Amino acid sequence: MKRFFLLLLIAATFALASCAGAPATSMPAAPNAVQSSDIDVANLPLNVDVATVRAIMGRDDVVLLDVREPEEYAAGHIPGVQLLPMGTVPARLSDIPTDKTVIVTCRSGNRSGQITDFLRRNGFTRVHNMQGGILAWQRAGYPVER
Repeated sequence: MKRFFLLLLIAATFALASCAGAPATSMPAAPNAVQSSDIDVANLPLNVDVATVRAIMGRDDVVLLDVREPEEYAAGHIPGVQLLPMGTVPARLSDIPTDKTVIVTCRSGNRSGQITDFLRRNGFTRVHNMQGGILAWQRAGYPVER
């Protein structure tokens, strides 16, 4: 079953990559990357793949949240992501913008999926989970800051 989902994820990534355009100006894009302007952030699915996140991450209307622990974040994180550890989210709801698209990430997509569900139950409508977390991000060859 895991192989099936992995193959499905790879196929989806290739399908998105085939819609490539010019790279975003905020960060060099990988070959065949999806162009930011081609993505309607108002209609993203609940779970977003790393190629889509990579394409939209420099936009003013998008915020990336990392819900891992500070030690995990320090070991490597997505450039520009904001740290908001999972355990602090309920007390810091006012720190999460409601006027922007929020992409939540973690190590593998599990904690970020839980937080995405929690935020949606608490009235956030523009919140999405990054599938596969930073592990998928790194497998795709995207940059990590330390």
